Amino acid sequence: MDIRSVNCSKCSVPLPQEMFNRADFTNCPSCHSLVMIRTFPALQKNISAPHAENILLDAEAGCFFHPQKKAVVACATCGRFLCSLCDIEFDGCHICASCLNAGKKKKKIKNLETHRVLYDGIALSTAILPLLFLWITMITAPISIYIAIRYWKAPTSIIRRTKVRFVFAILLSGLQLAGWTFVILKLIK
Repeated sequence: MDIRSVNCSKCSVPLPQEMFNRADFTNCPSCHSLVMIRTFPALQKNISAPHAENILLDAEAGCFFHPQKKAVVACATCGRFLCSLCDIEFDGCHICASCLNAGKKKKKIKNLETHRVLYDGIALSTAILPLLFLWITMITAPISIYIAIRYWKAPTSIIRRTKVRFVFAILLSGLQLAGWTFVILKLIK
């Protein structure tokens, strides 16, 4: 019996996969009772075991980090032989983990993104923090609006964030500018 088979609730006969996930009831091929089967799509996929790692033979090169495994590629930076587990494909090259870490520390890998500037937090901080010293808001409010508009489409955090901070920074800075405009107009009159 297949582990992935579904049996009829009346006669316990395995039902064909063509009956799975239909919109309406169908008749069991054996007992003709009405049956509706809802399954996850993964139940219908063919299960295939992952390929095993190649084991090193006498005349073959072994991985630098796993000597018992067959090397499949050499590191583009240091030349060490790597198995498929140790191989890191980055920017079209195959490198090892130690070269990736060294490149990160020495900043030799140009396309490696290690951090992001969170401009939405900067814009919001520029709008809120100066409220402690009111006269500074005359300068920081336009800066906050500029940062929010300038970096609106800049990538945020690796974790998805919304544009709420930008919107709040623009609204708060706009209110600050409106307040200063009102104060200046009152002083002039």
